[in-house]
Amino acid sequence: ALGKLLFALLSSLPSLRFSTSVTSAKVAVNGVHLRYQQTGEGEHAVLLLPGMLGSGETDFGPQLQSLSKKLFTVVAWDPRGYGHSRPPDRDFPVDFFERDAKDAVDLMKTLKFKKVSLLGWSDGGITALIAAAKYPAYIHKMVIWGANAYVTAEDSVIYEGIRDVSKWSERTRKPLEALYGYDYFARTCEKWVDGIGQFKHQPDGNICRHLLPLVQCPTLIVHGEKDPLVPRFHADFIHEHVKGSRLHLMPEGKHNLHLRFASEFNKLAEDFLQ
Repeated sequence: ALGKLLFALLSSLPSLRFSTSVTSAKVAVNGVHLRYQQTGEGEHAVLLLPGMLGSGETDFGPQLQSLSKKLFTVVAWDPRGYGHSRPPDRDFPVDFFERDAKDAVDLMKTLKFKKVSLLGWSDGGITALIAAAKYPAYIHKMVIWGANAYVTAEDSVIYEGIRDVSKWSERTRKPLEALYGYDYFARTCEKWVDGIGQFKHQPDGNICRHLLPLVQCPTLIVHGEKDPLVPRFHADFIHEHVKGSRLHLMPEGKHNLHLRFASEFNKLAEDFLQ
């Protein structure tokens, strides 16, 4: 009898039964099939944008699992050529960030979301900045971390240091190797280093610095003070040029602060988004 009562109770509370599941699907957007994962049933739609070579599953496990399912509908996408959004193979024309921004926005429109907030990490943070600047009416709020609006000579040295994936730490390398196979992973990383290197030849190393004043949505910039890939001056520059933005420093945070300090990061993001 108790079992029946419990079953009846759970049946009457669909949010308890279904909210924790993560569904995966592919949808046609701008001539490619983009893979995404989705969870939660809140009215507030949030898109998670992964970093270089990343995917929803490799980059956002703790966010898909633990961001409030009641408050948010959370979507994590694999940009074209990354993760399970293949074919095509990933390439890096000079406008690849703009292409990703359009793909991301069009994906969420295809999924029938009226307005979205963005959580962008690293390259995904750059993509988020461009999306917020170019589609201001569609972006509600934005949290970015590990992002930069331009490339300096110092950055180029850092990028060259990650060109050879065999020198990456095993912990960082393994999930991507499992996702792609070694050859595609290694080849695409080299292509990425060449792709990001293109911006060094633009005036002021420009990626999206010219777009920052166009960002209208409330923006939280999180920076890990021990980030070995993105120096602090990048976070300061974005903070200075995105009007009304907030800068939050995590003294022990590295590049992957949202994974390493997931509960702290998730609370920060949830408080800001609400």
